[in-house]
Amino acid sequence: MRRRALPPSGRCRCEADAAAKMCSRRLGGAERGFFLRNGCEPILMKRAKQTTLLNSVSLSGVGVHSGLAATLTLHPAPVSSGIVFLRTGIKGMPDREVVADVRAVTATDFATVLGDANGPLCSTAEHVLAALRGVGIDNAVVEIDGPEAPIMDGSAAPFVDAIDRAGIREYEAPRRYIEVLKPVRVEGRNGAFGELRPYARGFRVESEISFDEPLIGCQRFAADITPESFRRDIARARTFGFMRDVAKLWRAGYALGASFENTLVISDNRVMNLDGVRFADEFVRHKALDAVGDLALAGAPLLGAYRTVRGGHKLNHAVLSALLSDPTAWRLTDPQPARRPRILPDLAAGAAGTAMVGGLAAPAYGPDLT
Repeated sequence: MRRRALPPSGRCRCEADAAAKMCSRRLGGAERGFFLRNGCEPILMKRAKQTTLLNSVSLSGVGVHSGLAATLTLHPAPVSSGIVFLRTGIKGMPDREVVADVRAVTATDFATVLGDANGPLCSTAEHVLAALRGVGIDNAVVEIDGPEAPIMDGSAAPFVDAIDRAGIREYEAPRRYIEVLKPVRVEGRNGAFGELRPYARGFRVESEISFDEPLIGCQRFAADITPESFRRDIARARTFGFMRDVAKLWRAGYALGASFENTLVISDNRVMNLDGVRFADEFVRHKALDAVGDLALAGAPLLGAYRTVRGGHKLNHAVLSALLSDPTAWRLTDPQPARRPRILPDLAAGAAGTAMVGGLAAPAYGPDLT
């Protein structure tokens, strides 16, 4: 990308049109250092630096689907190591680890499950991933001693609080980004779709949901994702479900750990939780939270806008897979010339099969949706 010297004020000058009208803009939050020209790609002036945790920190709770107790510990990690999940406490077996990227997804029914060729490693990974990406952590080890991450209060806020307790360390190494170069769209059933498109200001999430339940109806939420906006507008939004579905979910082996303490429960067009909702549109904000977590599996922060309509974990993963399987749709920004990560065949078209979620079989899938 073309470099341009900054004026003393720290602002950029942009050509707004053919008449060369001058304007000034400044970016804030997580994308500080990318200064923009109207309608053009970012001009890299000074890159943000990579981060990790200053200390280790632990949280304990139950998995929302398995109902099993687990302790999750966030550890500092070396520069450029990314997010790595470490599964401990497997009886009679050594510890296992997997890098949190799009190829590690083994299932997405009601949650994002990470694993490898030996099977699933951690279910319901999306909330801790959202917290790490949302507050700008590039490198961390997520150690967990059970098959599913603890649901805590159903949001990402407890994980954000844990990160704050641990502290954040900044490395000297510059942060690398995956820049979306052209629109990539995947369509699902009943009008659902997800799309990543270029967006020069940083990372943006636009979420829309539609339910027959009048309490929810059609809700829309959009935000540029920075540590400040994530903490304020997204992190506290909780997962939700309908009382009418509980028996069916239990029979299928899901929601065994769900309760009023970790799930917004809707029945007869009202919220059953005594404390009510945290936002008037908490439902769609939680969908945005899930999208931030699922797209953290890109392996680096995204420079692009993601729009999801009536989507979920499956669609989020499909769109990210479609992006990374097309070498013309993205590039890795780096101060030094960098090779693209080798795209494995299963990134573009995964084989159908099954995976274990909380000890129960659930379908795995490829990114092709019809």
